[in-house]
Amino acid sequence: MIVVARTDPHDPQATALLQQSHALMQALFPPEENFYLSIDDLVAEDIHFYTARIGDKILGTGALRVCDGYGEIKSMFVDEAARGKGVADAILRQIEDQARDLDLPWLKLETGNILQAAQTLYARHGFTPCGKFGDYPAIASSVFMEKRL
Repeated sequence: MIVVARTDPHDPQATALLQQSHALMQALFPPEENFYLSIDDLVAEDIHFYTARIGDKILGTGALRVCDGYGEIKSMFVDEAARGKGVADAILRQIEDQARDLDLPWLKLETGNILQAAQTLYARHGFTPCGKFGDYPAIASSVFMEKRL
């Protein structure tokens, strides 16, 4: 059974997954096109950070960043060995539930244009393409998506 819970991103297993995610993004995109939050940034008051576990092993991460008028999905990552098992779906449902509890009208996200699995996941959950938002630059490697709650 997948258990999703609020977690400190400094938990060693969570940190290891976040470091894997950051390394992957650094390998795929130049530094100026990477918009992930640092592990220390994920403990800010406006961030709700979650992990998904099966047993005592953390297999995925995700966060809700509370912004003015919307929530932003950040730090979605699933261990390669756990992909396709519903881990990302479970985290995304938790983030959406938290956003609704906070009465946020929209969820938004930025992902990479070559991250087809991520785009498919978000589309399956009702996200549609949108224009850039927040402080993101308009660059070809970014795909922006949103969902009305």
